[in-house]
Amino acid sequence: MDRPPRTDARADAAVAALAAALAGRVPAHAPGTAEHAALSTTTNLTVPQRPALVAAPRSPQEVADVVRLAGEHGVPVAVQGTGHGASAPLDGALLVSTAEFDHLTVLPARGTAHVGAGLRWSRVVAAAAPYGLTPVCGSAPSVGAVGYLTGGGHGPLARTLGVSSDRVRAFDVVTGDGVLRRATPTDEPDLFWGLRGGRGALGVVVAVDLDLVDQPTLYGGSLWSADVEGTVQAWAWWAPTLPPQATTSLGVMRLPALPGVPEALAGRTTVTVRFAWTGDADEGAAVLAPLRRVAAPLLDTVDVMPSTAIGSIHADPDGAMPVHDSHLLLEDLGPEAVERLLELVGPASSCVQNVVEVRHLGGAASRQPAVPDAVPSRAATWSVFTVGVATPAAARAVADDARRIADGLGPWTRPGGLPNFTSGHGSAWAERVYPAVTRARLAEVSRRYDPGGVLLAGRPFHTR
Repeated sequence: MDRPPRTDARADAAVAALAAALAGRVPAHAPGTAEHAALSTTTNLTVPQRPALVAAPRSPQEVADVVRLAGEHGVPVAVQGTGHGASAPLDGALLVSTAEFDHLTVLPARGTAHVGAGLRWSRVVAAAAPYGLTPVCGSAPSVGAVGYLTGGGHGPLARTLGVSSDRVRAFDVVTGDGVLRRATPTDEPDLFWGLRGGRGALGVVVAVDLDLVDQPTLYGGSLWSADVEGTVQAWAWWAPTLPPQATTSLGVMRLPALPGVPEALAGRTTVTVRFAWTGDADEGAAVLAPLRRVAAPLLDTVDVMPSTAIGSIHADPDGAMPVHDSHLLLEDLGPEAVERLLELVGPASSCVQNVVEVRHLGGAASRQPAVPDAVPSRAATWSVFTVGVATPAAARAVADDARRIADGLGPWTRPGGLPNFTSGHGSAWAERVYPAVTRARLAEVSRRYDPGGVLLAGRPFHTR
């Protein structure tokens, strides 16, 4: 069950004792220091983190020492790599930063990479590219690779190459009992199961070994159109007809007139169709042709690109900003659902979201891997994700609007969620994202490897 943060004198004394125990052994930073501020900063400014202490271990053994000492002093532990995915203030907790784990080794003959937990996808993509290889990464290269993999990962090539965590060969991880372990399909198999999809509930991952794919180039990019209704209707019909070489998503966009936003797209409601094709470029162009005819693009960036440009398909913004996001899965996107979606978020609606994205799932992402994992909702075929800039003046309106959209799509919604898209924390988050059988197994594995309930990410499952 969830435990409230400890803010009493005993908790303060426990943190002080932990800081003293770490002194001279592992860098640890108290609130008010520049290091504490830098290492606890998140990319979503609506989630300010206030950990009682930030540790910056430099080796796996130091991570093990930190977790063990935190458990001995009764201080809960949270983990942060690059600052994406923050959801709780962490009052009274120790935040373990994995920023120092920026090591990367590419083994082209084996087609694998060893990736430290402090690295972003952009580094991995760039290091693999000279060998004609690429990781099955996310749509935003600025996101941390390891944190993303613990949530499964539905990237721009997911329908073709599957969920990103399917490519993981091994995890180097410190469990809540303070022990450094290596989890593979044959060594610590229950850990290996839960670390793929369990979002860090079972340990502090310090590195992963993963398979790369032979994909030096692809045919991809985005089409932007002012014809929101026609494009959404055509895309919803077209996407289910695609062969497995194609992955696509659609976004109804309301972009502000800011530097870097093309004039043709700023200050109006537009629609973008993202498209990635791993096969022959001419064949990909033929598959995309029906959408090109309907969309009459304002901007068309779809072309042959190197794998290093994969982030340009979604062109997600980089840097920190205050945002509110929401996520749901749909059973169906037939004509009635499309009509309702347009009523809710189209040009004539009251929608205030900057992005309303619909991703077409399925394909290889729906297949269970050879080694089972904890990734939920593989059978889902449609994902809806909304993002709105939540300045103090706009935050309430953006959140209310997201609920309005979710309520409006209720008749077509299916249970569950994708871990990397579903914000929140605690038992309510876990119950929404994972089916009961997965929660029960995560709870059992958590009790075995973290009997003291040290890891905050495991507590939603750490029932007694």
